[in-house]
Amino acid sequence: MATTTSLEPHVSSEVLRGLARHLNCLGEANKSTRKRALECIKRETVDKKLSGVVLQELFSALLKPLLKCLSDPTERCREIAITLISEFVRCVPEPQESLPYLMPCLAQRFGEKEILEPAEELRLSATEMLTLTVEVCGKQLAPYLNEMINILQRTLVDPFPDVKRESCKCTVNLANSLPEHFHMQAESLVKPLMQTIAHQHSKVRASVIEAAGAVILHGTGKNVDDVLSHLAQRLFDDSPQVRKAVTVVVGDWLLNLRDRYSYFHKLTPLLLSGLTDEIPEIRLLAADLWQQVGAQWEKENEDDLKDKLDFLLSPPPFYPAGVERPGLGCRELVARNLYRLVPAIGRDLSDWLVATRVRTSQLLSVLLLHAEERATQHLQPLLALLYRACADSEKEVVRNCLAAAKLLGTFVPPEVFLHLLLDDVKAPSCASRPWRALMVLQAVLGGCPRALLAPHLPQIAGTLAQPDVCQEYQQLAYLEQLLACVDALLRQGHSDCRPVSLQLLQVLVTVQSLSAEPHVSHKALASVQRLCEVQGLGSATELYRQHMAQLLAWLSASVNAWSAFSPQRLQMHIVVVQSGPVIGEFVKQLMPLLNTCLQPERDQEMRMNVLTMLAKLLLDGGKTLDSQGLFREESEKFLVDVLLPNLVWRAGRTVAALRTSALSCLLALLHGGGVVPQQLLCLEERLSPQLLSSLDEDSPMGRLLACRCLSTLLRRVGSSLREEALNKIYPELVKRLDDSSEDVRGEALRALGLWLSSLGGNYDSELCASHLQFLFQQLLLHLDDPDGAVQNQVLGEEKLHHCIPPLKYRNLHNQSKWSDCMLRHVGGLNVSQFTLIGPQHRKID
Repeated sequence: MATTTSLEPHVSSEVLRGLARHLNCLGEANKSTRKRALECIKRETVDKKLSGVVLQELFSALLKPLLKCLSDPTERCREIAITLISEFVRCVPEPQESLPYLMPCLAQRFGEKEILEPAEELRLSATEMLTLTVEVCGKQLAPYLNEMINILQRTLVDPFPDVKRESCKCTVNLANSLPEHFHMQAESLVKPLMQTIAHQHSKVRASVIEAAGAVILHGTGKNVDDVLSHLAQRLFDDSPQVRKAVTVVVGDWLLNLRDRYSYFHKLTPLLLSGLTDEIPEIRLLAADLWQQVGAQWEKENEDDLKDKLDFLLSPPPFYPAGVERPGLGCRELVARNLYRLVPAIGRDLSDWLVATRVRTSQLLSVLLLHAEERATQHLQPLLALLYRACADSEKEVVRNCLAAAKLLGTFVPPEVFLHLLLDDVKAPSCASRPWRALMVLQAVLGGCPRALLAPHLPQIAGTLAQPDVCQEYQQLAYLEQLLACVDALLRQGHSDCRPVSLQLLQVLVTVQSLSAEPHVSHKALASVQRLCEVQGLGSATELYRQHMAQLLAWLSASVNAWSAFSPQRLQMHIVVVQSGPVIGEFVKQLMPLLNTCLQPERDQEMRMNVLTMLAKLLLDGGKTLDSQGLFREESEKFLVDVLLPNLVWRAGRTVAALRTSALSCLLALLHGGGVVPQQLLCLEERLSPQLLSSLDEDSPMGRLLACRCLSTLLRRVGSSLREEALNKIYPELVKRLDDSSEDVRGEALRALGLWLSSLGGNYDSELCASHLQFLFQQLLLHLDDPDGAVQNQVLGEEKLHHCIPPLKYRNLHNQSKWSDCMLRHVGGLNVSQFTLIGPQHRKID
């Protein structure tokens, strides 16, 4: 071994003698000569795998000529020179001996404002050589820290991405190698790093973040704020590699930064954001680092946490299922900094970037999960930012914030959050978006435990049922959130909701009455069904039976102030229609309500809507209003006090439409059997004049309905009517045979047929012959009607033959055309011979 060592100076001398000519050639003008010389030097030194001692002596002799070659005009020569120096630095046992010459040369070549090396590949090789130098020299580089910083300031912003990455690697190594000295110059690298942190290549961004972490960790700590905003932006980076780098760096700072206690409130959100990353690896990494941070803080503050460590180890009751509770140190870190975090969360939730708002909304849930019941003292600002977030155009932001609100319901006592929330529900702070407080309320209720919520159900349901809350706004979003609140109460309270069933039903009825969207009505009906289920009722009709008296009293309280736009009218419609046969059990309470709102002096459009509703109900009265036979007891009063006053003629189109609705209601009443024949006979003297007057309505529909009402009246009690009453009816019907509407003419003919069929034994045909003769003459006239259908309908009235024998066709001698036509069409009658009375007599076989 000693012999080998003694021979090494001889070997190095031999090699140097062999390289003398090549060294001389390095100064030749011919570039090929210089290149061959460098290649020969490389071949005779580093390529021969000589010992470190020999290479050390060779490097000392060759360093200066090689450094001169770094400025060679030929790129290939510069490349070989950099390669040679790099290999010598890697192989020699004492590379630090080259630093006095190497570092100033590199600083001159690569650390000036104008980088002298034009080839980006050579700049990369030189940066790699610099990294190697840091690795092998370590603390020996301390005297040359200034040169290193100057070089890195330039290479970190180099146009070539690979140079940037290698410079970041070199920066990390330098910071770790010279921690005692690096902090004095660290600030100089922050600016170039931040200039590069948004580079288009994700690998460059990740490298810059790692380098920035090392620079801040080993720096003075004054530049943390300069870097934090850039790191926060990288949390939204599309590259998982970049987001992972941010997580690692922030976790390292929270664990090892000397002044980390001053920055906990700024660094904690960055690390916690990693817990909701879409990449599982990043989530696990962030969770592990956060656990380490919490454990370290817990250990460092063990004296302050002694009581909690001894007595508060079990999770609070009603803790969210399937969620792992963070450690005590983690919870304390968040809780103690929450007063600083909440305003920052509020600002970021208003950011113009969607990605920022989404990640911030996710972070809010994480923070509340850590804060637990200590979020109570920050409830008001938390609710304010939740209100704003619930109006966000991005659905994911809204969804995340509702999840956070649910955690508030879990950890904050109900008496506390209800005190604030219900006030905001009753008096929304934003008139254009009044549903925000309701949205937060339903989410908070969804997280509140049933046992804690039960005592407050009357207060909540009472607030929701207040007219200023459930009737004030008709916005779709508002009605949907009202429904969501009711559903949350039913879901959380279940059978505890029985005492507030009436208030909840009032809210559901109101939502249906105000909504013009079918899907909202369907949701409300589903909620009604759930309300039945929590009370053990089989159907909605049973629910209405349980509360119908209170509902009618609720509606009657405001009936004097109703108008066409009042929600109470729509509420009555929902109650009466959906209750089905149940409403028939409460007719006595319903009739005063109807009588009040249908008086002639009340709003015309409102009366028209109510009459239309009644018409639909009366058509099937046996299953609605008259399901128990009680409506018949009130029908006579209803007809006299409600319907007939609304049939009185008044000028105006709206009033005409109102009379049409009243006729429709009357027709339904007559058809549905809500009034018995005896009652009709008693009311005939008051009813018939109004119907006959309605035959002259301007509206074809009004005239048609009047004809149908007369037809129904004749069908039901026609045979019991007196002669005077019958003789007043047919002239008005005859006039309608010339009506402009074909439907009215047809209905008038059918009514005349019923009139003829009503002529029973009580009708004196001889005494009333003039009436019959006039009617028959008018019918004969319409045998020549241009409309063949009318002719056929006139001839098709089988009842005509009842009036023919008494008339004996008197006074038809001047109307042989009509008689011939008539006789031709009645040839099938069972009359063997008819005699025309007059100057002329004909026998007809």
